[in-house]
Amino acid sequence: MGKEGFSPLDALSPLDGRYRTMVQDLTGYFSEGALIRFRVLVEVEWLRLLTERAEIDRVRPLTSSEEHLLDALVANFDDTQAERVKAIEKVTRHDVKAVEYYLRERLEVTSLADLREYIHFCCTSEDVNNLAYSLMLKHGIEQIWTPIARDLLDQVVNLASQTRDVAMLARTHGQAATPTTMGKELAVFVYRWQRQLAQLGQAEYLGKFNGAVGNFNAHVAAYPDAPWEEIARQFVERLGLTYNPLTTQIESHDFLAEIFHALIRFNTITLDFVRDMWTYISLGYFKQKVVGHEVGSSAMPHKVNPIDFENAEANLGISTTLLDHLATKLPVSRLQRDLSDSSALRNVGVALGHAVVALKSTQTGLTKIAVNRQVIEQDLIDAWEVLAEAIQTVMRNVGYDNPYDRLKQLTRGTTITADEIRGFIDSLDLPAADKERLRGLTPAGYIGLASELVRHVEGEKFPPAPPLPLAAREGERQ
Repeated sequence: MGKEGFSPLDALSPLDGRYRTMVQDLTGYFSEGALIRFRVLVEVEWLRLLTERAEIDRVRPLTSSEEHLLDALVANFDDTQAERVKAIEKVTRHDVKAVEYYLRERLEVTSLADLREYIHFCCTSEDVNNLAYSLMLKHGIEQIWTPIARDLLDQVVNLASQTRDVAMLARTHGQAATPTTMGKELAVFVYRWQRQLAQLGQAEYLGKFNGAVGNFNAHVAAYPDAPWEEIARQFVERLGLTYNPLTTQIESHDFLAEIFHALIRFNTITLDFVRDMWTYISLGYFKQKVVGHEVGSSAMPHKVNPIDFENAEANLGISTTLLDHLATKLPVSRLQRDLSDSSALRNVGVALGHAVVALKSTQTGLTKIAVNRQVIEQDLIDAWEVLAEAIQTVMRNVGYDNPYDRLKQLTRGTTITADEIRGFIDSLDLPAADKERLRGLTPAGYIGLASELVRHVEGEKFPPAPPLPLAAREGERQ
């Protein structure tokens, strides 16, 4: 039997239990209370717009005090108000209608009582819902997810800059390969992340406001001469969204799929990153800082495990799976609409929550590591065979026949020393400058332009997130 009240120990989801403190900022955008608050915002702003349009001549303009009264309905909407909406919903058995009745109830005791019939005027529930969800996602990504993602990029850029000259043995197919630098390899991930952030920053968040099946039927019945498409566009764009002029009862959700796929790509890059970090730690290229009171293993006292990167890997997988389902499910709706999108949309915050846990775990993991130059250098000292690429390339350039096979016979699948490599170079008939350059090469010095390439991810600046619609309007009045 369940206990009275709620404890994190009772949570079915780890987001509401174990990881609650990591994702609590998301609740302001993706919780049930947030959804109700954004619905209130949409309903209030629609009433406000109706009072501004001369064509809707039976809806009078607002006084200045009434403008502030509407602002307060949104700004002061709190848990107590949300509970009132939920109480009404228990009677109506309809969540959006409950918001309408709540607002009518609030207006009835004010000077706006005469306008209460214009709450939800000409609307179908999806007119309100689609805008609420678009605003939730837009501001949740801009205000919460994106700053966390940028913080991760900043961390990795700093680490890349610090290690731009730390030469290390690359590994292709798990085998020793042409040397690189740690900084350049980290910069590769930053560049990939930056592209996804740029695409997300340009994403369009669509909205529709055209009635029961998308044709403005009720609108035309009430005001046949009003420019309803213009009014709907004005309303959607005033909320900071992009107007969709052609829909069924629901906004088609293609833009949601686009955004979710961008988030999936970001997740996938992060997954690639945390797995590489895990591997570098296993190779000893990074040391993990020891925290005295922590336990790495219940049986092996020596263990310091890369648990943060492993936690990130698990949560990235869950986030990506949910986002993939939402991206393929939401754009599919039977005829003019079915209700399956409604239940699916309630999991957007869950998908974002697991992504946030993963990003924060990755950041924590990065604070616990330090470059182990001794191990990295030792690997390079023992890998003189990697210079075979440079030698055969110079030989080819000066006219040797089939130098690749000669170096393959010398180096493939065997350990070779510096003396053996230099002895081979001395045996070649090369121009003096080429021979001198090759004799001076070491595995640690054979890094090409790796150090310089890090510059491509340094100095990236991002604009601040835009404000919520109400805050923006208040700023304009001042």
